[in-house]
Amino acid sequence: MNVRGPLVVGLLTLISAGASIAWQHYCAPLIAAAEEDQQARAWLAVLPEASYDNQPLQQPIALPDPDLAHSRIQAGYLASLHGRSSAVLLLSRFPGYAGPVDLLIAIDRDGRVIASRVLQQQETLGLGARIAEPGNTWLQGFNGHGQGNTPDSAWALKRDNGQFDQLAGASVTSRAVIHAIQDALRYFDQHAPQWLNEGTAP
Repeated sequence: MNVRGPLVVGLLTLISAGASIAWQHYCAPLIAAAEEDQQARAWLAVLPEASYDNQPLQQPIALPDPDLAHSRIQAGYLASLHGRSSAVLLLSRFPGYAGPVDLLIAIDRDGRVIASRVLQQQETLGLGARIAEPGNTWLQGFNGHGQGNTPDSAWALKRDNGQFDQLAGASVTSRAVIHAIQDALRYFDQHAPQWLNEGTAP
C-alpha cells in the first residue's frame, strides 16, 4: 500500500494551517490598530482640528453618577489646546424608537455644543436612521446651543412649542436626541469645574 500520497497531503495540510495561523497572528495587531484608528477618527471628527493639540482619547474624565434623566453617559474625554482645556467629549446612550442610540457630543468650555455625531443606532431605515447618514445636517441644528443661551422650555420640538425642528417622520427619535443633548449639557455644567481644571496646566 502506498502511504506517500496521504502523508504528503497531511503534511501540506499542516503547513497550510500553520501558515494561516501565522498570517492571522501577524495581521491581528494590524487589523486592531486599523480599527482603533478608524474609531478615533470617528470620535475626533466632532472637534475642529485647530481646537486641540493633545490626544483627547488618551485623557478620560471621571463620570460621577452617569445615569441621567433620559440617558446615560458612557464615556468622556478632555481636549486641550496649549495646556488649556478646550472641550469635553461625552458619549451618551439613550433609548431611541427601535433600540439604543449612541450619540457623541462635543461641548466647548463655555458649555455650548460644538458638534454631535451618532456612532451607533438601530432606528427605522429611511426615518430615524437618517440621523446617522452622511450629509444629514439635522444634528447641526444643536450646534452653538447650551444651557446658558437656550432656556429649558426651548429644548423641545417646534410642534411641542420648543425651538428645534423635527427630523422628518421621526418624532420619537428627534425627541430622544433633544433630551439626550440637554442631559449632556446639564451634566457638563455640573461637572465642568472639575474637568476643566484637570486639563489646565499650572
